[in-house]
Amino acid sequence: MLDTNTSRPTSVTGPMGEKLADEDLPPPNTSRWVVRRKAQVVAAVNGGLLTVREACDRYGLTLEELASWQRAVDREGVPGLRATRVQHYRNAHERENRKA
Repeated sequence: MLDTNTSRPTSVTGPMGEKLADEDLPPPNTSRWVVRRKAQVVAAVNGGLLTVREACDRYGLTLEELASWQRAVDREGVPGLRATRVQHYRNAHERENRKA
């Protein structure tokens, strides 16, 4: 039987080590996704404050888009979320994989 009383955290550690609660997250109508906002959403999902589905629904994101943000943070940290650096990091990661 599933435990339906599983409680979620009311806050998680944000991308800069700060306390991050639901009221600290970007507003649902966010259209300009700067690095800090992306990192907050990734931290909220990774920490269990939001589910993947909730994040995608709230912010109008595709699963692929959110997953790409998570991969960028996993590989390069918060700087990996910079739009101007995405291709650079992707190419570097692909070169590393070819060497292995």
